[in-house]
Amino acid sequence: MTLIAPSILSANFATLGEDIKEVEQAGADWIHIDVMDGHFVPNLTFGPVVVNAIRPYTKLTFDVHLMIEQPERYITAFAQAGADRITVHAEACVHLHRVVHMIREAGLPAGVALNPATPVNVLENVLDDLDLVLIMTVNPGFGGQAFIPQSIAKLRALRTLLQSSGRTDIHVQVDGGINTQTSAMVREAGANVLVAGSSVFTQKDRTAAIAALR
Repeated sequence: MTLIAPSILSANFATLGEDIKEVEQAGADWIHIDVMDGHFVPNLTFGPVVVNAIRPYTKLTFDVHLMIEQPERYITAFAQAGADRITVHAEACVHLHRVVHMIREAGLPAGVALNPATPVNVLENVLDDLDLVLIMTVNPGFGGQAFIPQSIAKLRALRTLLQSSGRTDIHVQVDGGINTQTSAMVREAGANVLVAGSSVFTQKDRTAAIAALR
């Protein structure tokens, strides 16, 4: 089953709670929350206070993606604010194994994200502790970017790694440039969780938009 996780980076911030309600009613599975610090990526977005503020608007899973330096400083805060799962970047963690275990100790499923230029073999020593791997299909930092075609080969390499490791239960998530054309390609290559921003939130018929991505 393909899960659709609309990214609130493309929502209307003035009516964020209502936008989240609408995509839930339209059939979204998770709500993806892109947290950026202006250091690891060149943009600033949300903190734990925003996550706490929107938590009452939906019962959907809050999929928090920390695009920040030293994410270990904020894992507890996001968990307490209402995150249901947390993903950190391998590139942002000096001690990735330790950070993954911090997420698990907070009682949440742990994910690791990889930037476009980061090979999948960096995951080999933490696979046993992961619930999700996020393949960035654009360079992180801004919504609305074009899909990087080389991501398909990377997804296939990840699928091979998961199969050889006996961890085919791990969610494979993609984020960046996902639309009705690219969704079919990434699903064929092994992705089962699709993060979509503008291709959901900017559409008049969000139910049809979500259905088209599956």
